[in-house]
Amino acid sequence: MNEIVSYFTTIPSSHRSLILVGGITIFWLIENAFPLFQFNYKKWQHAGINIFFTLTTILINFCLAYLLIKTADWTVENNFGILQVLPEMPLWLYTIIGLLLLDLIGAYLVHLIEHRTKVLWRFHLIHHTDTWIDTTTANRHHPGESVIRFAFTLLGVFIVGSPMWMVFLYQTLSVVATQFNHANIALPKKLDVFLSYFIVSPDMHKIHHHYKLPYTDSNYGNIFSVWDRLFGTFKTMPREEIIYGIDTHQDPKEHNELKNLLNIPFQKHRSPEID
Repeated sequence: MNEIVSYFTTIPSSHRSLILVGGITIFWLIENAFPLFQFNYKKWQHAGINIFFTLTTILINFCLAYLLIKTADWTVENNFGILQVLPEMPLWLYTIIGLLLLDLIGAYLVHLIEHRTKVLWRFHLIHHTDTWIDTTTANRHHPGESVIRFAFTLLGVFIVGSPMWMVFLYQTLSVVATQFNHANIALPKKLDVFLSYFIVSPDMHKIHHHYKLPYTDSNYGNIFSVWDRLFGTFKTMPREEIIYGIDTHQDPKEHNELKNLLNIPFQKHRSPEID
């Protein structure tokens, strides 16, 4: 455990980039070999759009990283935050509690609020317009949403009082987890169900990408599945019945053209249907 802390305390930016690129590459190869759905689409053209949004997310996070570092350092120096007031405990337990809380605020909570708030939904909508969910969809976030999500990560670090090594560990696990649960892979159903009791499995998250309510408003988690189960937002449905996309934007000219995707947050709100 100490070795993990030491590594993430000084993890080079090149290693973080390698994890991001390596994850996409590995899951890309796996989903080509064992696809859940056989898509009829231009995979590279689709990936190009999603990689553009991935790069904008990286750029925004890089530009704002100073705020994250200063906040994490301040909480530790001033003994501020949940972790700073907890009694002494084993390092592994301290780490798990910290990761769970960061995931709650930096992933689950912001995701829930984006779905419940019309203004924020318009930015998050770009992620849901994808009708070919694969590992490149993981970071298909409008630049505006990237800023929103960064703000909640910053809030999480502030409230939790997590040291910077834990933030780097959380961000690394978050990247790999979202690449994994978006990948177009077919795990054995029993294995997927078993994993969903602990982490967000591929089938669990893909239900969130079903094109109609109430499934769109469920399974908000990113790394850990406990929050959906605890707060009653967990849903199941047969993987064979999942239809990707969002019912308000089914036209390929709207969900598969970069210019329109960037403009969606500034277009008139469209109310979704409910099954």
